[in-house]
Amino acid sequence: MILRDFTENDIERLIAILNDGTVIQYLSTKIPFPYTKEDAIWWVKEGSKSELIKAISVDGILVGCIGINTGEFEYERSGEIGYWLASSHWRRGITSMAIRQLSEYAFSNTHIVRLFASVFSGNIPSMQLLIKSGFQQEAILERSIFKNGHFYNNHIFSLLKPL
Repeated sequence: MILRDFTENDIERLIAILNDGTVIQYLSTKIPFPYTKEDAIWWVKEGSKSELIKAISVDGILVGCIGINTGEFEYERSGEIGYWLASSHWRRGITSMAIRQLSEYAFSNTHIVRLFASVFSGNIPSMQLLIKSGFQQEAILERSIFKNGHFYNNHIFSLLKPL
């Protein structure tokens, strides 16, 4: 598993992965559905152009994405981490490796001292993954997510930069 920048060779894989209902079930609606070729082209050429957004690649093939959105103003020392992985690659330790790599990079190369993740209630595998990766649950924000006609609780997990 390596983290790398997105390339035009990833466009077809992006479309396939992000049109899988099991992958997008608990993702933000910022990711369009259905996911079109135009969406994938925009992502490769513009949307993913941040040092803290990376493609997850296994054997040279795109299998996922991980990124950190840095906060602004008084939240500039915090970053929200998010990720998704092709369902064909679930439960192989790939995302936990990606989380560790990107977290270590962010703590060593940016001014970020706190990472946090927001997880939909019901997404137990993601909660377990974050705990396995050293995150701790901080809060549950009740009915704070509304997606596709349903309310979800938002489980907040965090990881602090070691002192």
